[in-house]
This record gives sequence, C-alpha cells and structure tokens, in this order.
Amino acid sequence: MTSARELSTHEAGRIKAVCLDIDDTLLDSQNSARRAFATLTGNDAAWPVWQRITAEYHARMTAGEIDFETMCLWRTRDFFAAFGERLDEDEVRARERRRMAAMRECWELFDDVSECLDWLRASGLAVAAITNAPGEYQRHKLAAVGLAEVFDVMLISGEYGVSKPSEEIFYAACSSLGLAPRQVAHVGNSLEVDAEGAARAGMHGVWLDRSAGDSARGRCRSAGVSVISSLYELPELLVCDLSYPREEIGEVLRGGGLVVSG
Repeated sequence: MTSARELSTHEAGRIKAVCLDIDDTLLDSQNSARRAFATLTGNDAAWPVWQRITAEYHARMTAGEIDFETMCLWRTRDFFAAFGERLDEDEVRARERRRMAAMRECWELFDDVSECLDWLRASGLAVAAITNAPGEYQRHKLAAVGLAEVFDVMLISGEYGVSKPSEEIFYAACSSLGLAPRQVAHVGNSLEVDAEGAARAGMHGVWLDRSAGDSARGRCRSAGVSVISSLYELPELLVCDLSYPREEIGEVLRGGGLVVSG
C-alpha cells in the first residue's frame, strides 16, 4: 500500500478532503471547562490558576508520561493544594467526578459547525477528524454532541499512539483517506499543533483563530498556513485560495448552503 508521504505531488489536484480538530474547533471545550470549573469552586475567579496547571499536566499526558485519568486527578489535587487545601485521594476523586459531570452537561458545538459540515458534505469533500485526546473519552464526547457518525476517518491520539503536531498522525490521516497530503486541508484552533503541524506534513494548514474578530481570512506568516476567524469563512478559503479548479467553483457553490462572497 502506498503511504501518503510517498504519493507523487503530481497526483494532487484540488482539495478533496478536510480534516478537523475537535476541541475548541468544533466543540466549545474551553467554555464547557470553565463553566464546569465554576460549578466545582463556586465561581471562576481562579480560572487562570486552573489553566496553568492544566497546561502543565496536559503536556505530560500528550508526551505519554501520564494517562488521562491521572492528569485529571492530579490537576484537581494540585489546584486545591495551591490554595492550601490538602485533599485525600477519595475527596480528589469525588470532586473530579463532580467537575466532569458538570462539564458533560455543558458540551456544545460552536454556532458555525453544523452549517460548515453540511457544506463540506454537499460539496463532495471527505471529512476527517484528527484530535489529541484519550479515545474512549473523546468518542463519548462526540456522541454527546451528535458527531459520532460524521467523519469518514477519525484519528484520536490516545488510540493511534502519536499526537499532533507529529507529522506521522497527519500522514496517517491522508493515507486512510487515500489522498496525497496536498489534497487535504487540516483546520484547527492551534497554530503550532494544528496548522503548522499539518503544513510540515505537506497538507494545507488552516489556523482557526476565533479571537481574531472580523474576517481574518488570508495567509498567515507561517509557510503553508492560512488563517480564518470562523468556520463560516472556510468555504471561501477552500474555493478561492486552496487550489479548487475554477471550472468547478460554480458547481461547488451551488451544492452547499453557505454563501461565498467576492
């Protein structure tokens, strides 16, 4: 079987598939986590402390040093210890269960997700997911928000054994799709982990910078990376900037529901 990295660049034509990150790209994970944190502590005043501890332990989990459950428990333990509260193991588990239950109640998609996915499907593009997360937890989350059956290919780092931004996981997604990297765009909320990682693998990296406000569509300073501020802008980027043959544009636009300007 020919791998994605071995496919000739001459085989690549227009974009034929779009890979999507999950957390904070499709799913508003940051908001869900913050609301669950407020449920746990009574308010979100110490949210920056929680974020700092999360970043430390998430990096260790991604590196394979600890598993997801350990990350969650140690993070909760260390957060309360930072404010002088020493919890025994049973209490740590009880508080973490409370936080997780609250977060499950808060999971929701961004407003632009359903319409974008509908457009991708109507346009005949394959849709894949590449996500850094433990497998069982991420699949449960996707089912909860109605995305369990959406993707043609799904690569979850906890199942595959390699995390973004490693080129290997991007190559694996392209191989599973049967496409060369040049034929695939990857969209994610992290410039370094998603967009630049994908670009290094030869894909079209798209940085979804939701903090950019008004339309940010265009080239990022990083080579091979484009930037958008909303998934509403993705169709125009794919059609106008990322190698769609001009003769196919009219057909593609008629096939989807989103309006492309310009």
